[in-house]
Amino acid sequence: MPAKAESLPRLKRPDAPRPGSGIVHLGLGAFYRSHGAIYIYEAMQKSGGDWGIVGVNLMTPPKQREIFEPQGFAYTAVSLAPNGIEPQVIPVLNDVLDAPDDPEAVLALMADPKIRIVTSTVTEKGYCHFPSTGKLNREHPFIVEDLKDPNKPKSAIGYIVRALDRRRKAGIRPFTMMSSDNLPNNGHVVHAVVVELASMIDPELAAWIEKEVTFPCTMIDRIVPATKPEDIERVAKLTGVYDPVPVMHEPFRQWVVEDKFVDGQRPDIGAVGAQLVEDVTPFEHMKLRCLNGTHSSISYLGYLAGKETIYDTVSDTVFAAYCKFLWEQEIIPAVDAPPGVSLEEYTAALFERYSNPSIRHLTWQIAMDGSQKLPQRILETVQENLEAGRPVPGLSLAIAAWMRYVGGVDERGNPIDVRDPLAGKLKALSDAGATPREKVEALVGVSDVFPKALQDNRDFVEGLVAAYEGLVEKGARAMAEAVVQ
Repeated sequence: MPAKAESLPRLKRPDAPRPGSGIVHLGLGAFYRSHGAIYIYEAMQKSGGDWGIVGVNLMTPPKQREIFEPQGFAYTAVSLAPNGIEPQVIPVLNDVLDAPDDPEAVLALMADPKIRIVTSTVTEKGYCHFPSTGKLNREHPFIVEDLKDPNKPKSAIGYIVRALDRRRKAGIRPFTMMSSDNLPNNGHVVHAVVVELASMIDPELAAWIEKEVTFPCTMIDRIVPATKPEDIERVAKLTGVYDPVPVMHEPFRQWVVEDKFVDGQRPDIGAVGAQLVEDVTPFEHMKLRCLNGTHSSISYLGYLAGKETIYDTVSDTVFAAYCKFLWEQEIIPAVDAPPGVSLEEYTAALFERYSNPSIRHLTWQIAMDGSQKLPQRILETVQENLEAGRPVPGLSLAIAAWMRYVGGVDERGNPIDVRDPLAGKLKALSDAGATPREKVEALVGVSDVFPKALQDNRDFVEGLVAAYEGLVEKGARAMAEAVVQ
């Protein structure tokens, strides 16, 4: 029997000089450690600079500091190529703070002039806003807590605003605030909610933020499947050391960044492949609609059909054809390609990435937080197509699949563990409907998800009803096949 991972020596940080800390990252999850953190590590390797990262865990449990500290805050990043895996130790983290244990330590660090950039991956729901409008949800429990005590914020937005206020009062230049979440115009979204919360605290603070702080938009792309216990064992066997927090990622990566930083201070990420541009929007639309839109679509249909991963789903010829149909007929017509980019070549490359057998990206994982993701990934594309007189049977089927998914029962009658900030509300609405029509009418009425223009479009709603009825009567696979035919 091979030794269990825990019995092996613990991963150790390489014995090399540590750069100073210049970045605080809010929401230290697998995606950032597989993407932005690696770019920053490589930029310092190539061009120097004190851009070490202090990660902040906003939620607890688990307590991340006690996991990372024994290995000097280093971790293993594993590239999952079709022909094998390649591990790399990433020693870019200088520390990890658990915000609920010591909010003052986090605020003091963010207010320190050596910190010049704050980045975030807190998911769409972490910005405490209404995705359909971009406005701050002033009644969100975290925002209510943020307003109570300036020294004990709860949300990422609360920490950002309170730290900026400390810098303003101390006469310290602000940090750049850069989101790395899959949100359209993510910089603008964060800017808006930060200023709105600041205005509720002190109008002068809001005015200072408007004048002095930059919020560059970014487009990020890398498939990062959730790390499973068997992955930890596999990495330990390969490396001979135990790392309880490795991250798994595909070889492909892309980072498009609006080059708009306070006082021009940033790591030299352009030297290691990041694209520094004036306008991220074309890249962002392309990725959100072509990649994230199909990812969500095939995750709901694939999950309902019993497919565990994206690879499993596109290995089925029916779902492969459905995915390509979405690109050709409904998504590419609603995307303006960035300069020099062929959307046909881009989507062909996406399909190759989906077909990588080494990537076990769970349909259930992608299906999380659908109420926050659908507006920008699918509904905007639907609305543009309808306004242009183009039909959307494929995307309507995806939306209907989401509606069936949030009902909490799959095609075989098994319960679904629905993870969504609106999960309770969505299930109650679904359960209250006795027929597919009643369920669709109730769910499409959720204004946090669906804009009024779609709610009032009877042809669109009728298409959802027909798609939902088909899912109930025939199943996800048969309906995907019907769309393509």
